[in-house]
Amino acid sequence: MNPFLRGIATLGALVLAGCASVVGDVRPFEPMHAPPAAIAPPPAPSSEGAIYPGSRSLRLFEDNKARTVGDLVTIVLVENTSARAQTNTSVSKESSIDMAAPTIAGVPITYKGNPILEASAEGSRDFKGAGNSTQSNRLNGSVTATVVQDLGNGNLLVRGEKQLRLNQGDELIQVQGIVRTADIGPDNRISSDRVGDARIVYGGRGTLARSNAMGWLGRFFNSAVYPY
Repeated sequence: MNPFLRGIATLGALVLAGCASVVGDVRPFEPMHAPPAAIAPPPAPSSEGAIYPGSRSLRLFEDNKARTVGDLVTIVLVENTSARAQTNTSVSKESSIDMAAPTIAGVPITYKGNPILEASAEGSRDFKGAGNSTQSNRLNGSVTATVVQDLGNGNLLVRGEKQLRLNQGDELIQVQGIVRTADIGPDNRISSDRVGDARIVYGGRGTLARSNAMGWLGRFFNSAVYPY
């Protein structure tokens, strides 16, 4: 095979391999680890000798809000962001130079009756530019997450996901972050705008998701490596 054609085939294979896991598919985030300064949770008090040993549901002075590892908390997604930028630039410049024909002893220098040293120059420059960018995102819904670590300072590390298998593909929602137990409502719900270090992923896999994605060749011609 021609070395040039072999190189093109190799490049195409690499591009396809790199895009196979990206085009039309959402990439889940890596699990978030607890901050290095996290405080270890205090040891649970001993229930030895109690009337109801080890039974949290029978604690008389504690509600059912999530506060220990393994508890569930519902995160209400209320993400609504918008951004808009608009620029206009206009630059113009005009200049002209006129130099009359010189005279010697009051007599202009001419050749066959025409002034030969008379000159004039004109120049103009004009530039106009405009830019407009608008973006808005909105995500509503709810995901029930699990407490994976008690940071010991009133904060909980939570993580949860929801997978929906529909007719022509799958939908995936992932949420993780840090919440304060004080922000959790009596119904064990908390809005996503109160989740610290929040990571929210929403996307799909399957035929419908791939049909709305640009092909690998189109992505190449719209990438930064394209020289034109």
